[in-house]
Amino acid sequence: MGCGLVSSDEVVRVSSPDGRVEAVLIETNGGATTAFGYEVRVLGKGGYRGDDVAWLYGAARNDSASGVNLRWAGDNELVVEYLRALEERLKMSTVHVAGRDVQVVLRSGVTDPAAPAGGMLYNLKKQPQNGAR
Repeated sequence: MGCGLVSSDEVVRVSSPDGRVEAVLIETNGGATTAFGYEVRVLGKGGYRGDDVAWLYGAARNDSASGVNLRWAGDNELVVEYLRALEERLKMSTVHVAGRDVQVVLRSGVTDPAAPAGGMLYNLKKQPQNGAR
């Protein structure tokens, strides 16, 4: 019987081209019997919480890599790219942040062949820290 604990970790933070807005990706993990969840938030530079604009469950970047990629298509448009997802929900197609409106677009069918296998947090933890090898 599970205890209902879910981890929630920031795995990506990407600034808009002008640096005033950030998109944040949070990976949630409910354990071995669940897929990863991904929350997308948009906030002003250096912010903490931001607006929850999208949710994806069981998203993949290629056949062995979980996750989504965040890409700015200009200062006012954030594109959430992924190959496929079991569930996807665009919570806000437009969010007002840092004095402007930012459009949020979900784009499935995009393969990232360079994405490493497994979850995004797992791969962040595998990377050398502080220049160590």
